[in-house]
Amino acid sequence: MSSDSNGETLQQEERGGGGSTDDPRTQGQAKNGCRGELRTMLVPVFSLKLNHRINPRMVTVGKYDGIHPCLTAATQAGKVFIHNPHIRSQRVVANHLLQGGLDSDTYLLNINQNVSCLTAGILNPTLGHDTLLVGTQTNLLAYDVHNNSDVFYKEVADGANAVVLGQLGDISCPLAIIGGNCTLQGFDKEGNDLFWTVTGDNVRSLALCDFDGDGKKELLAGSEDFDIRVFKNAEIVAEMSETEIITALCHMHGSRFGYALANGTVGVYDRATRYWRIKSKNHAMSIHAFDLNSDGVCELITGWSNGKIDARSDRTGEVIFKDNFTSSVAGIVEEDYRMDGQTQLICCSTEGEVRGYLPASWEMKGNLMDTNAEQDLIRELSQRKQNLLLELRNYEENSKVALNALGGDGDGQMGIIPANTQLQTGLSVNMGTANQSPHVELNISTFNDTIIRAVLIFAEGIFNGESHVVHPSAHNLSGQIQVPIIPPKDVPVDLHIKAFVGYRNSIQFHVFELTRQLPRFSMYALRTPGTAPETQSYVTFTISDRMQRVVMWMNQNFLLAEDIECPNAPLEVCFMSLRDGGQLSIRMNMNGEITIRTEDIDLTGEIIQSLALFLVIEDLQVEADFPDYFEELHQILVQLDGYHSVHQKLTAEMADHSNLVRSLLIRAEDSRLMGDVTNMKKGYMELYDLNRDLVNGYKIRCNNHTELLSCLRAVNQAIQRAGRLRVGKPKTQVVSACRDAIKNNNINALFKIIRAGSTSS
Repeated sequence: MSSDSNGETLQQEERGGGGSTDDPRTQGQAKNGCRGELRTMLVPVFSLKLNHRINPRMVTVGKYDGIHPCLTAATQAGKVFIHNPHIRSQRVVANHLLQGGLDSDTYLLNINQNVSCLTAGILNPTLGHDTLLVGTQTNLLAYDVHNNSDVFYKEVADGANAVVLGQLGDISCPLAIIGGNCTLQGFDKEGNDLFWTVTGDNVRSLALCDFDGDGKKELLAGSEDFDIRVFKNAEIVAEMSETEIITALCHMHGSRFGYALANGTVGVYDRATRYWRIKSKNHAMSIHAFDLNSDGVCELITGWSNGKIDARSDRTGEVIFKDNFTSSVAGIVEEDYRMDGQTQLICCSTEGEVRGYLPASWEMKGNLMDTNAEQDLIRELSQRKQNLLLELRNYEENSKVALNALGGDGDGQMGIIPANTQLQTGLSVNMGTANQSPHVELNISTFNDTIIRAVLIFAEGIFNGESHVVHPSAHNLSGQIQVPIIPPKDVPVDLHIKAFVGYRNSIQFHVFELTRQLPRFSMYALRTPGTAPETQSYVTFTISDRMQRVVMWMNQNFLLAEDIECPNAPLEVCFMSLRDGGQLSIRMNMNGEITIRTEDIDLTGEIIQSLALFLVIEDLQVEADFPDYFEELHQILVQLDGYHSVHQKLTAEMADHSNLVRSLLIRAEDSRLMGDVTNMKKGYMELYDLNRDLVNGYKIRCNNHTELLSCLRAVNQAIQRAGRLRVGKPKTQVVSACRDAIKNNNINALFKIIRAGSTSS
């Protein structure tokens, strides 16, 4: 993993004629030659200073009349501003739009709620112009800016944390797709709900990408459980696990896409393979794909929380361009904003500063950093020289130690270790002690008298951070080190190990590098069947594969001291969870019927998905029963019904109180105008008491809404778990049927669907 230069001190470029202006069409002609020594540098062709603070990650651009591009962004206090410098004389008198001034280019759209996501694009192709989509935590507004009318206004109980607009899979019309509280919903131009599915956690980012190269776009969804999921229609076709919340996704080209994490990591995937990533101490606020160096391939443009903007090669992650704002970057978009036939990269800061960059000319191609090939070669050779000098100095130090040892000054050990020194690694299950919980143990050892001075392990999602260092004290040095590992999730993990090996008196150590893979279900210890009571929860299904294939899957995915042999009789293998002591048993009859018993419905889903992937099973119907979990889900549904009732009651009461406030205020003002001080005081006292009741009612509504969202999340996760127990078409059918049952408030049907996959049985 390469290091990021995001902490560097950047040179401030001079931008000739750089005063702020409101019209990007009149700028950029003199700037390319503003300074002789920077003639090859890429500088903004226009800059704006808007008098609005912009919310991070809420910037878009749309042609609301089909011709003129308008920069659009969400501001604080529930407003969206639309900047249109192309028609200065236009006046808008409307319900939603408020003009910023007679000569202003900026108009405000009052949302009256905190905006949570924003985008613009073609929702209705017959209109010929873009539609503005504004999402909040309770609704989605599709707004026709040109005609000043609502296209649709939809209540979304799960909220809208992210939004993307475009065509998905086999659906012929464009969809406004929002990601919320563990759900994904897609609306057409009339507000019809044409797409709905569930995902593992709250959605934070969305993108459309032709992931499998079939000419149809799939939906990429990044969520708070650190996973990037790829949906082909409503079915998950790929999952990539990361180390933090996925805050941004963007399509690059083909099946390649960029991503950003909450911990400052940005990178690029091609399908499920990660090409590169870098990590910064700052946060990536926005990412965008744009061909900045005119080489025919889009670079990954990243805007950072410290105001830096950089462009990185999609192949290597190398920085090819950088610039700096005085405040955090809010968003990055692209459009022909000057309407001169050239698309600009438009970068916005949270303070309202906007800059537009043109792609490099042919002469500047590949030369955006004001360097040349000779300078790059000199820098590369200088770095290689430094590395070789350091390596030579290490050999000299070891030679001195060797000479001292031969001369009798040392303890007989030379600094240079034997040429046949090898590093051995092993993974095993440790059931723990009174002072240590059960865990997986990584054992690292050498076979001669060398010692291991330190071990550095790189792994994703296991340690606090991405690396773990074991550095024994001087009196505990030996040729063997045990490292406890506790994976929090059941996913296969690559352990990249670097061990420093030498003698006790060594100053320089040899570095051994190797990689071991932790099996997916490594946190489960093999136990003897019949030694623990059988659990009541189970799933059962039938496959056509041989028992040998199932045994092979077990040997590859569980951490076993010895491989399981394929029996002639029915197969029964039992495990115990190292996390909570839960029981797991897998049985397979000779006719191919498999029964999995465990109280953990998530574990069952992971086992079914892993087994289906290994055996290449496209469709799998499963019968399931989890009595304890179903009882818990029933209680949640009862609570959800109660919270809905309370919400409706509180909403009605608030409407009544609003009318009463209006009546009391009018009466009190009438008394004041008539000089009736007594009734005026009485009216305002009643108004004060009513206001206090409204404030208390608002607090109750907030608490009720929080609990309601929590219940909705649990229900959505239950639907996803029911889907994870199936594969292929049965999975899609279960998710759809569960949603219909909840819509119809048919609880009995819901549990039948989760158990059998349909309501027919």
